[in-house]
Amino acid sequence: MTDFTMTKDADGVATITWDVKSKSMNVMSTEAFAALSGLVDEALADASVKGIIITSGKKDFAGGMDLNVIAKMRAGGAQAIFDGVMQMHHVLRKIERAGMDPKTLKGAKPIVAALPGTALGIGLELPLACHRIIAADNPKAKIGLPEIMVGIFPGAGGTTRLSRKLGAMMAAPFLLEGKLSDPKSAKGAGLIDEVVAAEDLLKRAKEWVLSATEADLVKPWDAKGYKLPGGAPYSAPGFPTFVGASAMVHGKTMGVYPAARALLAAVYEGALVPFDTALRIEARHFTSVLMNPSSSAMIRSLFINKEALEKGANRPKVADQAVKKLGVIGAGMMGAGIAYVSANAGIEVVLIDSTQEAADRGKAHSSDLLDKGMKRGKVTAEKKAEVLGRITATTDYAALAGVDLVVEAVFEDPKVKADVTHKVEAATGADCIYATNTSTLPITGLAAASKRPDEFIGIHFFSPVDKMKLVEIIRGKKTGDVAVAKALDFVRQIRKTPIVVNDARFFYANRCIIPYINEGIRMVAEGVEPALVENAAKLVGMPLGPLQLVDETSIDLGVKIAKATKAAMGDDYPDEAVDHVLFWMADQGRLGKKANAGFYAYSDKGERLGLWEELEHKYPQDKMQPSLADVQHRLLFAQVLEAVRALEEGVLTDIREGDVGAILGWGFAPWSGGPFSWLDIIGAGRAVEICRGLSAQFGPRFHAPALLREMAEKGETFYGRFGGEKAAA
Repeated sequence: MTDFTMTKDADGVATITWDVKSKSMNVMSTEAFAALSGLVDEALADASVKGIIITSGKKDFAGGMDLNVIAKMRAGGAQAIFDGVMQMHHVLRKIERAGMDPKTLKGAKPIVAALPGTALGIGLELPLACHRIIAADNPKAKIGLPEIMVGIFPGAGGTTRLSRKLGAMMAAPFLLEGKLSDPKSAKGAGLIDEVVAAEDLLKRAKEWVLSATEADLVKPWDAKGYKLPGGAPYSAPGFPTFVGASAMVHGKTMGVYPAARALLAAVYEGALVPFDTALRIEARHFTSVLMNPSSSAMIRSLFINKEALEKGANRPKVADQAVKKLGVIGAGMMGAGIAYVSANAGIEVVLIDSTQEAADRGKAHSSDLLDKGMKRGKVTAEKKAEVLGRITATTDYAALAGVDLVVEAVFEDPKVKADVTHKVEAATGADCIYATNTSTLPITGLAAASKRPDEFIGIHFFSPVDKMKLVEIIRGKKTGDVAVAKALDFVRQIRKTPIVVNDARFFYANRCIIPYINEGIRMVAEGVEPALVENAAKLVGMPLGPLQLVDETSIDLGVKIAKATKAAMGDDYPDEAVDHVLFWMADQGRLGKKANAGFYAYSDKGERLGLWEELEHKYPQDKMQPSLADVQHRLLFAQVLEAVRALEEGVLTDIREGDVGAILGWGFAPWSGGPFSWLDIIGAGRAVEICRGLSAQFGPRFHAPALLREMAEKGETFYGRFGGEKAAA
């Protein structure tokens, strides 16, 4: 069955309907493009057809391109990619011209896109080639070009058309940031032309087709005398725009995201030439990006793998465990955040703290977040009341009657957590799953306080809960499949991405984050310039340097973790040099951003002013500084070697979770696709070679794990060996 079908009515309007029967959301394939092309040819050749409506048979228009198409194109090499993209340009250009005489610019048939809902990627590039875009008034719909977020850019004419439609400056947020808009906002920005009531969508589309004039059917860039909005690159008004855009792109990407550079080049170079030549330029840059291993790694991790995990790729095969009523113990920052995201997702929440004042304060956090949403026009007063109505703030554990999941978010103290476990189990039924929110404490040890350790699990939320997308689920030694499924289904309900790991100190995320922070601090103690440490991290794609990161998370928390780790490891503890710096900072009262004093200096308003100058007096900087590459290798390998060890030890069981978790959890160089993807890009052999140099100079923490050495000897890659499936039992 074809993905596109066409009907013709008595008034001469042909309606082409896109409906991929095998999927919940329309996605474009090579075969579908060919079918669309054939139907357009048929309609244009039929004298009885006065115009065409292109719409969807689903509640949404389209979610983008089928990524299998991109994979097939890449497998064929650069020429296959270029030829495939140019074929798409040919079809969309045919829709845009619609039978027009190129000399007189007359004779075209009107073609309108009628969007019932979300239109992303090719789902917007196709409408941009139509003569008019009409969308249903659907506040939940998202319209935009999000390709840049997964390492590519709009390559089916979206880059060229949108920059010529809006101008480079106005198009920048949609192209370079992947900004998505609801229909009314999209109309206000100029992405689409009309927004109408959903029930009037096809009626209005038909009215426009039958009333369109010749002038309506000529795109601005096809008309004589067309000028790029905002000015061409060589013009006085346009030149600063492109210079500013280049600076903005470099400032945000630090030069490590090939898609952003290529997109900007396509816009700049395309603005200097006629439209059809600009499409060829766009296709060449798109081909270059697809041939870059960074794009395939980003697509795999941030789209394919992320989606698979969100759909329950590693979920135990047990009955649905959707949460109906949730208990949250502890109304501090984490507990309040968990209560908010849960209530916002439609779950009834009982929020408990030791005092009513603290419980009410926790609920007020939700009110504050909803107020911010109201100011942005994203939340209505009715929505706010509805969400707050789902949260019961109390001190009474008896209110937990009927809850099927409890998330405990009290102090990181085993005794306090054990006391809460006893109180909760006394107030809940035997089928209630108990989850402890902890970032460092081993789950198996905490589960010892439970009468039902098979129903005890760890859930590690990242702060701030409402913004961070990752949730780390930790399976204790006695945790059962139902508890794992309950945690996974809960995370799906609150629209976050889960990874499941086995119990061990620091689990997976913190196991990799802490060495990154420690390596940065260790370099400061060695006399490496703090600015070199911070900028080396950012230039390799880390969102925050290690010193800024420890300021954000708080230095006293670092001290607490260090003391607990040293107590647990005894003589094997490896980070005395780090503690020398960290403990001294704490003794100076420099506890990080929350104290307006840390490795950075801050204003009274908490604005970061720059690195604290006194650091160089305490830790004098060497005259001979290491190379940028050496600093970057230390920072990256401190993380990736822990990721490999976590896999080797069975803490991590799926490299997909390792890559997605690293990017979403602590921002590991997204351009790389994650630690395992990055090791695949540079090769296991090269990684082992770098490890030899680092370990010889800096010690055993940089020894290559046995798994990595074995893979180097065999010439294997992580995705080749493990295939993205479970890597260990």
